[in-house]
Amino acid sequence: MPRVTVQVRDAAGNTTTAAADYSLGQPVLGGYYLSGGADPTADMAGGNFRSLTQYRSLADGYVFPGYNRPWLVSLGRAGVQMNMVLELKHYGASSYGTQSFAVDGTTYTVPAPTMTIQQRPGTTWPRAYGYGQVLKGQCDGLLARALSQYRTLGFGVNIQLASELDTDHEFGTTEDGKAYSWAESDARAVQAMNYILTWFKARTLPAGTTFSVGLGGFDRACFQRTHPESLMSRLDYLQWNAYATNASHTALARFRRTKDWAVADLGPVALSRPVIIAEWGVRVAEIPNQAAWIATVPAAIAQLNAERGPRIVRTNYFNSGWGTLTPKAAGLTALREAYAKRPYV
Repeated sequence: MPRVTVQVRDAAGNTTTAAADYSLGQPVLGGYYLSGGADPTADMAGGNFRSLTQYRSLADGYVFPGYNRPWLVSLGRAGVQMNMVLELKHYGASSYGTQSFAVDGTTYTVPAPTMTIQQRPGTTWPRAYGYGQVLKGQCDGLLARALSQYRTLGFGVNIQLASELDTDHEFGTTEDGKAYSWAESDARAVQAMNYILTWFKARTLPAGTTFSVGLGGFDRACFQRTHPESLMSRLDYLQWNAYATNASHTALARFRRTKDWAVADLGPVALSRPVIIAEWGVRVAEIPNQAAWIATVPAAIAQLNAERGPRIVRTNYFNSGWGTLTPKAAGLTALREAYAKRPYV
């Protein structure tokens, strides 16, 4: 580790020397997401926004860069780092039926999705391609289509597999009529994520491609189950999301919660991985002064990165849902000011 040594001499010739170790770290990348996957270019103008989260369903025929999203290519080629969330959850396609399509001269037939997720009582359960379908190779065509499009982007991205596995599994899952508990769903997901990673890593990927697996990070046991060392050895980042949804929530506590679990529960490989916060936000119903809360984030991230454990390297504000900026102008001003401070510079 580098060391700086300072020697001070007074008028009488007395000297004292002090030394301190130091390390040089890259700035944390301040990032953003705009509701509906809309063009964020105007919102990011004039600010130190260097990261972006996007969401894609593998069911969609336009995974990269996304339908009518040329701005994403422009931002990526300008150096904005992309966190591309690829989901087995089915959306963006015209129907739930079988898909047949050709990719680079090979024809694939992908059966309809057979799994339901996010099974909260009293709600309509979203459909997803099942972990069993992935392991049987039935989703290989979806992966091939995504990869073929990805190769045309001209830059590498972080591919985050799933948005939040804990949200998907909290009330169990069902595939082919069989119900699986939260813990069983976590185990099956780890198998499926390993399959997808093997599939991608066996092929030529754009330079700079990295991988992570998505978690909301709100349940300690789930976080531990979905981060075995065998999986983490194949991933480049840890990931969790952080929201303030109670007037008592501080930035330090919200970003710290899952990091503390990681330090306490995960193995050395996992702890060697830097962290992407793919979503963070402030719910205005409980914290009306979002701008004031946002202003506390730089100091919180700097403190966490000075402590033992994985270093947070990207924080992407989620201007949608719980994090919707209200009023938007004040929120964007706060984000610009936050991202202009250490550790973002």
